[in-house]
Amino acid sequence: MKILLVEDNEAIIMGLQYLLEQEGYICQAARRRREAERMVSEELPDLMLLDIGLPDGDGYQLCQTLRQQYTFPVIFLTAREEEEDVVRAFDLGADDYIIKPFRNRELISRIKNVLRRGGKDREVLQCGNITLDAESGKVRISGEEVALTKLEYKILSSMMAYPGKLFTRDEILSDIWDISGNFVNDNTLSVTIKRLREKLGDTEGKTIKTVRGMGYRMESQ
Repeated sequence: MKILLVEDNEAIIMGLQYLLEQEGYICQAARRRREAERMVSEELPDLMLLDIGLPDGDGYQLCQTLRQQYTFPVIFLTAREEEEDVVRAFDLGADDYIIKPFRNRELISRIKNVLRRGGKDREVLQCGNITLDAESGKVRISGEEVALTKLEYKILSSMMAYPGKLFTRDEILSDIWDISGNFVNDNTLSVTIKRLREKLGDTEGKTIKTVRGMGYRMESQ
């Protein structure tokens, strides 16, 4: 699990990175709002810990911007304890609000709780008119079920779990090789993507977008 910590206090960054890595998480830190936005665009985290006061803006603005495109959990981690601050954070889509100073074990427990809730929410994935039910393995386009091969389903489910994330061709090839039990070459991947687009009614590549020379990205809308 990858956690992005958005915080400008070096002492807090060092302490939290050590704590989270001891718990088995990968923790990266962004010290400014724009740095956080760049890091999210490059690789989606599984969860964000977000301070309100940042050198180039505030956590509220960042949360509001991210919620327009992404669904990963956001926990505010801040010294502000006024009721209006808490309410504003939740109104903007925060999943939890923790006040500094915090107790380490409580923080870890609440992170795990938010991630568990996020996992339940992801049992049914949706991007635009595409719905994927992970429990039944069914994919529907505007309510109509579509039959996919095992490889097509694997690629689609991976992308829909992280809309907006760039999946390199090497990452996809490695993933589908495991599930097929056979070697899958680059040409097979291109053909599979083409057929998947056709089944999704995405012949122009607007839903599964090609990032030239790199890979593919599932558009969130």
